Amino acid sequence: MISLTDSQKIGMGLTGFGVFFLFFGMMLFFDKALLAIGNILFVSGLSFVIGLERTFRFFFQKHKVKATSFFLGGVFVVLIGWPIIGVVLEIYGFFLLFRGFFPVAVGFIRRVPVLGSLLSLPGIRTVSIMLP
Repeated sequence: MISLTDSQKIGMGLTGFGVFFLFFGMMLFFDKALLAIGNILFVSGLSFVIGLERTFRFFFQKHKVKATSFFLGGVFVVLIGWPIIGVVLEIYGFFLLFRGFFPVAVGFIRRVPVLGSLLSLPGIRTVSIMLP
């Protein structure tokens, strides 16, 4: 079992609420306020979970400058008040930032009993094979 510190538990809660607000904001036709709250909670939760220094090092690596600029630029555009453009920029930046993590996640999901069988369905199998 993984033991978490209190700040990591708070960070998991903040990140979870951030994802919820982002999803809920998109479901309500890109509500500016919900998306802005979701962005702030997600980024602050991430810094609580892995720490401020590691968050800074993750976002500002040389090979991730483009991804970071798209992601944080999208957050800024949402905060300014253009939610659709900001979310598109954020999603593109998110995929660029975490593209190295996706094959690991797919490999883990393949070993989970119910989700692994879902990944072996004909249409999904071709997409999941392309990731690793």
